[in-house]
Amino acid sequence: MNPETARFNMVEQQIRTWDVLDSQILDLLFAVKREEFVPRAYRSLAFADLEIPLNDSRNLGQRMWPPKLEARVLQELHVQPTDEVLEVGTGSGYLTALLAHRAQRVTSVEIDAGLAAAARAQLAAHNITNAQVETGDGARGWRAGQLFDVIVLTGSTPVLPRALSDQLKPGGRLFAVVGAEPAMHGRLVTKGESGQPNAKDLFETVIAPLVNAMQLERFVF
Repeated sequence: MNPETARFNMVEQQIRTWDVLDSQILDLLFAVKREEFVPRAYRSLAFADLEIPLNDSRNLGQRMWPPKLEARVLQELHVQPTDEVLEVGTGSGYLTALLAHRAQRVTSVEIDAGLAAAARAQLAAHNITNAQVETGDGARGWRAGQLFDVIVLTGSTPVLPRALSDQLKPGGRLFAVVGAEPAMHGRLVTKGESGQPNAKDLFETVIAPLVNAMQLERFVF
């Protein structure tokens, strides 16, 4: 199938039906070529409604989100041109690219050095200069004291660390998939001007876990 036909079908059959109706986001999905960020071995699945393995990763659990999740989260975060964004888990760099087209600046943190290097190369190839990929572990916060307008975790976490919501500016938004299989929820946390965070579960989903995600405390009797 022609890639543009497949992209059109992806938008109409997967993304619109998941209540993603923001025309600017839909236009962006046509402008940023998803298939160019997919590992070559899986390129035929670039527009499929599934997680795609990132086969360059030493951690075999790391996956690229399904297209409808990328689009829905981008819509829910309401990223603005003045926003500073923190992405935890760069992966392929595709969501990084989408965020960079909407924000002033994106800092993306990837624990796998190979994935981080590949994402840097992809972003450079697409002339994206307002996104910086750093190698490190951001599962429980990144550079304490630095504040962001938007934070997004691309892997699930059984517990959402307070340290991450503490890094939101007043008016900031954070998205994470919280829980453990089979019960996970896409959660949006917003911080009011008073500094108090408010959480809302948006939908149920299951995605691969974030490396070194915070775990539930287990009681031993």
